[in-house]
Amino acid sequence: MSGGVDSSTVAAMLKDEGFDLVGLTLQLWNQRRLAGHEGMPEQVQGRCCSIDDVYDARRVAETLGIPYYLINEQERFERDVVRPFVSEYLAGRTPIPCSLCNDHLKFDQLLVRARQIGADRIATGHYARNHYDEVRGRWILSRPVDRSKDQTYFLFGLTQEQLSRTLFPLGGYQKPEVREMAAQHGLALAAKPDSQEICFIPGGDYKAFIDAYLDEQGEVIPDTAGELVSTSGQVLGKHTGIHNFTIGQRKGLGVSSPNPLYVIQIDHDSHRVTVGSDHESLATTVRAGRLNWVSIPSLESEMRVRVKIRHRHEPAPATLRMVAPDVAEAAFDEPQRAVTPGQAAVFYDGDEVVGGGWIAS
Repeated sequence: MSGGVDSSTVAAMLKDEGFDLVGLTLQLWNQRRLAGHEGMPEQVQGRCCSIDDVYDARRVAETLGIPYYLINEQERFERDVVRPFVSEYLAGRTPIPCSLCNDHLKFDQLLVRARQIGADRIATGHYARNHYDEVRGRWILSRPVDRSKDQTYFLFGLTQEQLSRTLFPLGGYQKPEVREMAAQHGLALAAKPDSQEICFIPGGDYKAFIDAYLDEQGEVIPDTAGELVSTSGQVLGKHTGIHNFTIGQRKGLGVSSPNPLYVIQIDHDSHRVTVGSDHESLATTVRAGRLNWVSIPSLESEMRVRVKIRHRHEPAPATLRMVAPDVAEAAFDEPQRAVTPGQAAVFYDGDEVVGGGWIAS
């Protein structure tokens, strides 16, 4: 129970269906921890996983008459999500902390807790669907009815065991229907706004967070200052560190040009940041490693799929094949913009999640 309308409505739905419920909230990050550091707000309010959300979750549990527990996972969250996030950014990659959180905490530790209290399954407010396919003998993860809320991109890392013990009750509903159900159940947060930001980074200012976090830890940001160059190798200017850039970035490059420039490549070793035109930002292939297969046990031959390379990206048609152990390459039918190392590439066959991995190049 995150304290939002989705997980709260799920609890109400399952209570109506006669399930024996226990509400669990993971305490992941102290929102006051870096308040006041340079570039960070003095107060953080109305954020995902905040103390206000904990209060909201507890009130919903009281309204429904179910037991409720707050589980402190801050140490594990920092180790498995925050530290890798910072390290990846400093290396010039753009990580996805939400996927790491799902893999290492929400669907790993919650299942451990479920077993400890004698629960058979966990249920969440994610917009996704899952079912068991008797023919293939596998649990299948699929996109939800409400495409605008599709969260399967962040769930590609779930194992067969995790899928077998998870319920996604909202997969067949549109978000307005969910809010209506929340109101019908008398939940005070039926109109609560959705959180759109990473829970531990207020305002989405990654650089300010990294600066503040490393300062708190007594660490110094590595010197990765270097050159801004064109795709032909011409030096256009200097930059103060590769962690200030992401692939596809257009604003704040520090160089002027009669035509828009975009970050094309970030080289961790040379500290060079390559910029180019919109056309030069297009890629014909994407390679991903650390693969997890969902609807199939493994990829044995070429397969036609649609590939999603970031959360808001419309899956693009491509041909998928293995190019090395645990490395797959997708060749797009049409070039795609801003293929970003550190992000996920998730493969779809229709609505089904075939699998996915972490973008290497």
